[in-house]
Amino acid sequence: MKQNKISITVILILSLIIVGSLIFGYKFLVTENDYPFVSFNERIAKSDLKLVKANNTKKSDPLRVSLASITSTKESVTYYEELLVLLEKKLNMPVEIVQRKTYSEVNELLRAGEIDMAFICTFSYVSGHDSFGLELLAAPQKDGVAKYCSYILVRQDSGIDSFTDLQGKRFAFTDPMSTTGYTYPMALLKRRGMNPENYFSSYIFTYSHDNSIKAVTEGIVDGAAVDHMVYQQLLKTNLQGKDNLKVVKESPKFTTPPVVVRPGLDVEIKQNLQEFFMTLDESPNGKEILKNMGLDAYKKVSDSDYNSVRKLRRELKE
Repeated sequence: MKQNKISITVILILSLIIVGSLIFGYKFLVTENDYPFVSFNERIAKSDLKLVKANNTKKSDPLRVSLASITSTKESVTYYEELLVLLEKKLNMPVEIVQRKTYSEVNELLRAGEIDMAFICTFSYVSGHDSFGLELLAAPQKDGVAKYCSYILVRQDSGIDSFTDLQGKRFAFTDPMSTTGYTYPMALLKRRGMNPENYFSSYIFTYSHDNSIKAVTEGIVDGAAVDHMVYQQLLKTNLQGKDNLKVVKESPKFTTPPVVVRPGLDVEIKQNLQEFFMTLDESPNGKEILKNMGLDAYKKVSDSDYNSVRKLRRELKE
């Protein structure tokens, strides 16, 4: 009898340890700052990508580039692959891709000097420039202008015809630092005196525009805010359900998401990078790459071109 009691006590203690570990482990992984999240991540073999871990670097290291998750990892690498291969040849130095899930993580790598160059969103640039001196290289141009906007997207068969109709529905944002996928729809809510919690029945963050579009087509959400350039490019693919999508609201135009470099990057490397982007549309190979990316060229932009993004973001704090 005594032995049975000891066995039961041991089992109870072990059970408490296991449950406690799960609880504390969960609390460690999930913080109050986490957002509701849906993942469409596909398994990608290591051989498919030239992905590396960011770490301390030496002068002889390759150019470390990050593709902020404007699109999902596999889509981003596919989109930029030809461009980066050509960049390797022009610079005569290897290019390595360092990927992170969120825009803020990419900014932190730039701040710490753990990557050299990045393709990022507009508010990521504004935040990085204003907090640690992030530097512009160029911005993509389409149809003769370096402008883009946010689309509020729904399914055609949803019965939703406006942003107002999305009240009480399920909604997808992209990233908390996204201008088109977060700041613009949040400004729409603020002007109504509302917030996501009391306007939508539920909401998620997908952390890329193509994933937000898929969330709509697959019925995970009723609407989403996305980068119109990503949307238009995705319409050219075999995306299932693309013919059942419609835009119910469009934002004002913003200067397109730029290519940036970290402060302190070697001056010669920075000059070579800028020349590469500025002259990309002057060669047959460069023109073909741009065409495949749905772009005309890369053009020089200035910090003041992003003041409209600053203004919109300040609106959320007022």
